[in-house]
Formats: sequence, C-alpha cells, structure tokens
Amino acid sequence: MIEFLIGVDGGGSGTRVRLARLDGATLAEGSSGPSGLLHGIKSAWASVEDAIAKAFAAAGLALPARGRIAVGLGLAGVHNHQWAANFVEANPGYGAVALETDAFTTVLGAHQGRPGVIIALGTGSVGEILQEDGTRREVGGWGFPAGDEASGAWIGLRAVNHIQQVIDGRAQGSAFAEAVIDACGGNRDRIQVWLAHATQTNYAQLARLVLQHADSNATACAILTDAGQQVALIAEALDPSHKLPIALCGGLGEPMRPYLPVDLLQRIVPPHGDSAEGGLRLIQQHLKE
Repeated sequence: MIEFLIGVDGGGSGTRVRLARLDGATLAEGSSGPSGLLHGIKSAWASVEDAIAKAFAAAGLALPARGRIAVGLGLAGVHNHQWAANFVEANPGYGAVALETDAFTTVLGAHQGRPGVIIALGTGSVGEILQEDGTRREVGGWGFPAGDEASGAWIGLRAVNHIQQVIDGRAQGSAFAEAVIDACGGNRDRIQVWLAHATQTNYAQLARLVLQHADSNATACAILTDAGQQVALIAEALDPSHKLPIALCGGLGEPMRPYLPVDLLQRIVPPHGDSAEGGLRLIQQHLKE
C-alpha cells in the first residue's frame, strides 16, 4: 500500500526531490547528482534513488520498501520517447511512477495546476504553456548547444567565446575576461583541454561569473541583455495574446529579471511552487486516475 509521495525535479546539473505523505503534507527534501535522461537510464535512477534516501533521512524516517512510495518525475530528456519508455520500464519497484517533462511539472508547480506560462532558466532553458482548455505547448528546450537560449550553458558558451577573442587579441581584456579565463584553466593550452571535456554543466557554471561582472563590464551586460531578449521571444511565441501569467523559474529565473524588457516584466508573476511540487501534483493526479 502506498504511504508516501515523491516529487522529482531532475536535470543536467542535479536532482531535487520533495517527500510528502499521501495527503500531500510535505515532510522533507533531498538532492543528488544529475538525472537528465541524457546521462543514461541507470544513472538517472541512481540519482533519483539517492535523493529519495536523503529525503527520508532528513525527515528522520527509515527508508520504506519501494512499493510503499509513489513517484512523480519531471526529467530533462523525456522528449526522447524511447529514453522515457526505458526509464519507466526500469522502475526498480516503486508502487507507482508518473513521468513527464521537467517543463510540464514546472508549469504545474508554478501555477498550482491552473493555466499559465513558465519560462525555466537553469542549466538549460524551456518554455511551456498550459492553456485554459487543458492543452499544452512547449517552446525551446531543443538542447545545448543548438538551442537552450538564455540558459546558463548558453550564457557560459558566450563567455567562453569572448575569452577566445581576448586571448587572440581580437577583443580587449578585462577583470571579467580574466575571471572566465581562470575558471577555464588559466591559459590557452589548458583552455583547449577544458573545451575538449566541457559539458553543458561546465558551461552553465560560468554564468555566475557573467552575472557577477554584469554591473561593471559591458560585454557581460550585453550577454545577459541578449539573453533577456531571448526570454521575451520565448514568451511571445508561447502566448502572443498576453492573456496568461508568466512565471520565471529555475536557478537563473530571478537573477535574469533585471535584463528582461520592461513590457515583459509587467507580465511576470512569482511562481507558487517549483518543479518538485509539480511532480507531487503529477503523481497525485496519476493515483486518482
């Protein structure tokens, strides 16, 4: 018999879970490594299970048999239907599993299951709308490096492109450029090694340097201003009628606010909950059905 619910927010940088009782009362949270399906089914489940174990420990509860737990997951990579099917098939024994895109669980959490728009800005980026008639649509989320505009990885990639130009003498150096150069190895040879092994997560980690220097460096500010314009394009594509509220979500949602166009800012509302909360709503609905 199912006694506990887990809501999961899993992406390319990490996994967060929220533990609740069957009535929805939240007990604790836990976190672990990446669980985006791009990292592999086995690895994704390992991160989810590690985060679940940590949530029970944080609640001061012994980890129960998996059959007593129902899990609602919003994961990056669910667009690949084969990956999604393989993930659900690999369920290690949980009493119920409901899987959706992290974009959909984010919109469920942000607007408490009601119609609305989210633009999630983290390691990657994606926008989703839940219409008043219950239909949904996604914009962006094509993945890095081809897409994910305004994401941490997208911002970091532009910072790396800038330091290449600085090292070559094609652009002027600055404290911002030096900070990024140091983060990537410190000199041309080491940066080449960094580039050969850099992941989406590594690029996204550079976004904090862009944010730190944006007030004092024109290039850093321009990168973020361009990102803000990309956010506006996503919003317009999702809801050209401007009828529904928009929530900025993800780790970069709040830091990006100063770089958004003024007319877009007027449509922004605070998210009521996050993707893990949306995961809880997802599994609750699944169990009702």
